[in-house]
Amino acid sequence: MKKVKKLNIIITGSSSGIGQSLRKYYENQGHSVLGISLDGDDYNLDVSDKNALAKAFEDIAQKMDKIDILINCAGFGLSGAIELIDSAQIEKEYAVNVHGTIYSIQLALPLMRENGKIINISSACALFPLPFRAYYCSSKAAVSMLSDCLRMELSKTKIQSTAICPCDIKTNFTKNRKKDFKTNERYKEAIRLSAERIDSREDKRMSVEKATKIMTKIIAKKKLKPQYVMGARNKLLYQIQKFFPKSLVLKVMTKLFYIDK
Repeated sequence: MKKVKKLNIIITGSSSGIGQSLRKYYENQGHSVLGISLDGDDYNLDVSDKNALAKAFEDIAQKMDKIDILINCAGFGLSGAIELIDSAQIEKEYAVNVHGTIYSIQLALPLMRENGKIINISSACALFPLPFRAYYCSSKAAVSMLSDCLRMELSKTKIQSTAICPCDIKTNFTKNRKKDFKTNERYKEAIRLSAERIDSREDKRMSVEKATKIMTKIIAKKKLKPQYVMGARNKLLYQIQKFFPKSLVLKVMTKLFYIDK
């Protein structure tokens, strides 16, 4: 039997959802894994707090001689109208989803050596705009673009960066999404009804087990592509939309996801 090389892996957001499932998989494979989450993890902190995160990575450096894989999985969803969501919620969305990813990369890179991998968990929402999901969609689009730029900057090294765009997965992510149903005459009941339409698809989401299997197969690849889109439907739609004017794509997406009655 071929001996599996033991890897040092850091996962943010590993106390729940897909991050937790990835952690269990790698630990069962015999790898050394350390997790960073708000609570219930090796390091309990907010990834958007760079000082706290820096202290965690100082301790990680004492426990691990190097980092082989960084998986940026920490993040949360926010729904509501662009016009009406208060600034504190907006700032927190970008702080965790974008700044937290940036800080983790900045702190992990000095500890990475040849053949290191940085896995940024983006979202299908980075590919397809949705009404009343603007801040989440744009934060994940930022993560995808950040991953592309990082890949270019690391092109003269043997450290790889990729963005994985999952489809909807059966976790508590939907339940934990911050939903702001504040409205006015412009939107009436559309904010709430549109959210309910998306949430009603819970039974059609991919299982955590299947998502973990797909992601770990991607991460194990010797040569990573810049981006991976998960889910057959998302892959097809992502390719199809390239052949149509954006105005048409937005019109179709609005028809599907802007629900006002």
